[in-house]
Amino acid sequence: MDGRGLDAAAASDRGRVDLPEPERSPVWQLARRLLLALGILVATVALVWFDRDGYNDNGDPTNTVSLVDAIYYTTVTLSTTGYGDIAPASQTARLVNAFVITPLRIAFLVLLIGTTLEVLASQGREALRVLRWRKRMGQHVVVIGYGTKGRSAVDVLVGNGLPRESVVVVDASQHAREDAHDDGFAVVIGDATRREVLRRARVADADQVIITTDRDDSNVLATLTVRQLNPDAKIVAAVREHENVPLIRQSGADSVITSSDAVGRLLGLSTLSPTLGTVMEDLLTRGEGLEVAERDLLVAEVGKPPQSLPDQVIAVVRDENVYRYFDPVVTRLARGDRLIVVRPAQERPWAPRPGTHGETSADEPD
Repeated sequence: MDGRGLDAAAASDRGRVDLPEPERSPVWQLARRLLLALGILVATVALVWFDRDGYNDNGDPTNTVSLVDAIYYTTVTLSTTGYGDIAPASQTARLVNAFVITPLRIAFLVLLIGTTLEVLASQGREALRVLRWRKRMGQHVVVIGYGTKGRSAVDVLVGNGLPRESVVVVDASQHAREDAHDDGFAVVIGDATRREVLRRARVADADQVIITTDRDDSNVLATLTVRQLNPDAKIVAAVREHENVPLIRQSGADSVITSSDAVGRLLGLSTLSPTLGTVMEDLLTRGEGLEVAERDLLVAEVGKPPQSLPDQVIAVVRDENVYRYFDPVVTRLARGDRLIVVRPAQERPWAPRPGTHGETSADEPD
């Protein structure tokens, strides 16, 4: 869908009231509709029985309509069979048939047949969708906690090319579920510290797991459970208090972000230098201004010092170790290095982004 289509869809949704639907089993919904259909049946029998003098029974010599005849006439009428052996004769009975029983017949058919098939079909479609989704899952990203931090993390991933179908959100909050659905993500509802919930999110097959609940103890327990289910996944977790960082690292997290410390540092920097705070905020904002990125070393850059490259190199990743650009170990760049750079978020004519024009990477075979 193009931008105009998305804008039109968003405009059509403005002001729409979307009430949550109670979770009901297919058996309960089918039983409810059967009871409503039975109510229509009983009401129609009552109408025919009380107005029985206005009907003719062509199969009865006495031409009288009994209660059994009323039930029989109602069933063949509502089912649109209509054998014609019992028929309305008086003007009142015909008017009742035209303006009361006929609408009841339509309601009966729609309720008993149309709605029942719709319920069964929708349940079947949903089950099939879930089955197909489970088969497609693998090497996906599981996001535990879809609050402000979780949404921002997913926004960065999607903005860098991760398909929305590769993201699974785990959260027990109804509000978070609605937000995730609005953003186009699959949701597993439940407590992420429980194994069964994480299994439904296919954590064992996930490539990365982001843990951002509002409680540090929940983050620690979720990290432990995820690491037990998937020893190879990359786990990135957020904690509120710095003192909990060693604990969550011991639980199995590969990277730990301290949210309160990060916010405090930004506040301190902005207090000392508003311009420095603005630059830091720019680096953390996706899609505009400056961005921090990791990229491959290009063939033409092998052997050069980090300071000589077009991008502003701030660190070099070599043999899984991170070195600052001024470290003597990385005075000259070598094959296999990866660069942590500061660059324009979008390519500009006056600041082209290396690695985006088909250049050969230094770690590609010759």
